[in-house]
Amino acid sequence: MSQPPANPFGPPHDPPPQRPAPQYQPGPPQQPVGWAPPPQGFGPAQSGQPYGYPNVAVGPPPKKSNLATIVVIALAAVLVLCVGGAAVTWFVVTDDKNDAGDVVETSRIEVVAPDTLAGRPKYTGTDLQGVSEATVNAIRPMVQNETGAVGAYYGEPILRDFIQIAAVSGLVVDPQKKLDDAVRGLSTLKLNDMAATEPGPLGGDARCGNGWADGVPLGVCLWADGGSVGVVVMHYRSAEQMMAEFVGIRGQIEQRS
Repeated sequence: MSQPPANPFGPPHDPPPQRPAPQYQPGPPQQPVGWAPPPQGFGPAQSGQPYGYPNVAVGPPPKKSNLATIVVIALAAVLVLCVGGAAVTWFVVTDDKNDAGDVVETSRIEVVAPDTLAGRPKYTGTDLQGVSEATVNAIRPMVQNETGAVGAYYGEPILRDFIQIAAVSGLVVDPQKKLDDAVRGLSTLKLNDMAATEPGPLGGDARCGNGWADGVPLGVCLWADGGSVGVVVMHYRSAEQMMAEFVGIRGQIEQRS
């Protein structure tokens, strides 16, 4: 009987001994090699962020953050206007001899909120509606026999091109004093370099200056004439930039028949 051929690789090896299957032992989760656990106080990882990194937004700030800043600024303006309004006579006794002429002049003036302002579209969000109304209400005590009132925002806050307007029309006795009171009332906005500026063809008195609130520069202009009082706040701009557009902006808000 023939023998099987010799194994060219040598004698066969014994099979490896059987080892018992490992038993699962619960314990703390293992971190991938090279990854550190998140520092105390950091939030969970978000999409696109390494685990353990703080949740810091990348890119331009969201609109809401800009709006929050603007709300702070606007509320500060409303507050100080109200305080300033307390120093203004809430009712004014005028000379009857001048009443007729003043009323006729006042009736020719109206204030409007156009669809666009100096090329900027009207801001249609409702988040600032209450602030806008409060600003208008703060101006109202400066005007008698109100014939109209407007308050609006224009531009886009996320682009840092944003303007607030507020104006009330009616009989304004001693416009220069009303303007002085309004400027003093806006001290919380840290106004400086307030100076008379060209009011434009509508006449009256106008002042412009630099403001600062919540880390945001402001260009602020106010006006007062015999038939209206108004304020324009240009966020993220200087007084010089505001003055360059003031006459045109006022001419779109205040109109005379």
